[in-house]
Amino acid sequence: MTQMRHSELRPRHLTTSVRDDFPLLAAEPEDTGLVYLDNAATTQKPQAVLDAITGYYTTINSNVGRGYHRLGLASTEAFEQARVAAQEFLGAAGPDEIVFTRGTTDATNLLAATVGRRLVGPGDQVVITGMEHNSNLLPWRRLAEEAGAELVVVPVAVDGRVRLADFTAALGPRVRIAAFAHVSNVLGTVNPVREMIAAAHRHGVVTVVDGAQAVAHRRVDVRDLDADFYCFSGHKVYGPMGTGVLYGRRDLLVEVAPYQVGGGTVKGVSFAEPVTYVPVPARLEAGTPDVAGGLGLAAALRYLTDLGWDAVRAHDESLVRAAVDAFDGIDGLRVVGDPARDPSGIVSFAIDGLHPYDVGGHLDRHNIAVRCGVHCSSTFLDSLDLVGTVRVSFAVYNTERDLERVCDALRTVRPGFWTTEQPNTRFL
Repeated sequence: MTQMRHSELRPRHLTTSVRDDFPLLAAEPEDTGLVYLDNAATTQKPQAVLDAITGYYTTINSNVGRGYHRLGLASTEAFEQARVAAQEFLGAAGPDEIVFTRGTTDATNLLAATVGRRLVGPGDQVVITGMEHNSNLLPWRRLAEEAGAELVVVPVAVDGRVRLADFTAALGPRVRIAAFAHVSNVLGTVNPVREMIAAAHRHGVVTVVDGAQAVAHRRVDVRDLDADFYCFSGHKVYGPMGTGVLYGRRDLLVEVAPYQVGGGTVKGVSFAEPVTYVPVPARLEAGTPDVAGGLGLAAALRYLTDLGWDAVRAHDESLVRAAVDAFDGIDGLRVVGDPARDPSGIVSFAIDGLHPYDVGGHLDRHNIAVRCGVHCSSTFLDSLDLVGTVRVSFAVYNTERDLERVCDALRTVRPGFWTTEQPNTRFL
């Protein structure tokens, strides 16, 4: 069995009992059952979230903002309280700065189609970084192509980090928007977002921060960051799939035109007269929202907050650093980047002579779930000259026992179909 050199860093604040809060994991024996380490893709859901969803449908199921009856009013109040929970989670000034979305992808597309089209024209520039997930690359690339603008990509250094100096050098009089990840979904690299935002603001540039990989691992205060827009997905922070949050600074959000139109977005409408839209956030949430999902997301945010950010951070730091130490003892394994520098729950690695799909498949046969491939960031992997990586991503229910099982399995991995027959193929 693998021995951890960082045994003194065992999580002291989160115990194995946290695992019991998650029904899918609690049903499995810890020593032989599922080791779930694909949390950067999606997290498991605690009972509190499942209870919130079921409770909605069994007690107050009704459309929001429509019916003037007991269920309709109760449902509307619960949904707006979920908005307050998201506001408090992000440190926003008020609930009217919170727009519910289907996730980070939905939020970035919304912003590109509204703020982007308003601000970006022929000859302008949009800045992103070379580490972006496709969901924070493709909407801005399409905007630039449609507007006749230029997409400027800030390079990523050899250690997998964006240098503040390189980001600042990309800013100039033609730049209208800068979009960048708070935390890389591939390497767990934490960008200096506060400083990047400040640099952008000195040039009058509007900023969009992809917080999908940050909010489950660190306290985010959007006012402290001075963020213009900040978005995340619910399913990566113990909430339901298909839910998410877009924060917008009030003075900017009120200028955002409706992304979609329909029920719930207008004060009144005729066949010919100008349409009068309701204020944000309602005018950006056309149609019937996922009310149960919003309540489930609020339950997830409260659950994580109640664990305590100091405890969550200590847990993250312990497991990431223990993983880096343990992987150092496995022949041919190379950790990509420097995840122990500022741990954020992700450790990505490659093994010499092995395709990442062979490694992922081998781990799956040992009842260990990880992500292997390009992580929807093929351009970033290209810059690292890698076919792909194997990504281990931790959550509050993971333990060092999980890591020991990973290391034991990795010592027996051998070349398989992908290594021998399709060594350069990648599609995930």
